[in-house]
Amino acid sequence: MGGLGLAPSANVGKDAAMFEAVHGSAPDIAGKGVANPTALMLAACLMLDHIGLMEPAKRIRAAISRTIVNDKIRTRD
Repeated sequence: MGGLGLAPSANVGKDAAMFEAVHGSAPDIAGKGVANPTALMLAACLMLDHIGLMEPAKRIRAAISRTIVNDKIRTRD
């Protein structure tokens, strides 16, 4: 499936929900221009799904897929 740079996370409770990248803040690579933003974008998609905005989430996922699969643009992870 890929590294932590691709893993989104959702913590959904009765009264609140939180969405984030599984990998956390990655301070070891801060400022180096090598971070993989995919997990954060996929977490945003989970949030959009949660609030019922399925179409924008679908468009973001499709753009991510086109970039990774078709354009073969990759980060080192």
